[in-house]
Amino acid sequence: MAGHLGFSYIGVIFLMMLMIPNIIWTKHQPKGYDPIGENKILLLFERIGQVLVCTCAIIFSDFNIHDTWQANIWLIIAFICMLLYEGFWMQYFRSEQSLHDFYSDFLHIPLAGATLPVLAFFLLGIHGQVIWMLLSITILGIGHIGIHLQHALQLS
Repeated sequence: MAGHLGFSYIGVIFLMMLMIPNIIWTKHQPKGYDPIGENKILLLFERIGQVLVCTCAIIFSDFNIHDTWQANIWLIIAFICMLLYEGFWMQYFRSEQSLHDFYSDFLHIPLAGATLPVLAFFLLGIHGQVIWMLLSITILGIGHIGIHLQHALQLS
């Protein structure tokens, strides 16, 4: 459950699926988006979690594909979550790109831009049985989902 050190190509794929839309988002931020005033504790959790999750995703080979499809069921579900995350971004980029669009649900998944990647990386941690990923994504999830929730509540 501690994890085997080595390169994870699956971790790199997941990180690319996470980061590419976020890089594009920097040029398409919602009108009126202002991170000033975000809860500093949640922001600290988010930043620490980001570093830990990115590191874990790359350095533990346990996330790579296992021998049988049954051993990969958690990976398959995690990958589906990442595909749904990409779907959320397609919805956002096709929208008016308002704050409402950014903090919207996707296929009835609340705060999909925050919850789907957190869920995906948590499932990746289960797949690889790496406690460090499970702890790291929990830290990130508290911060990232908390910040998104804070913004969404301000809109309502």
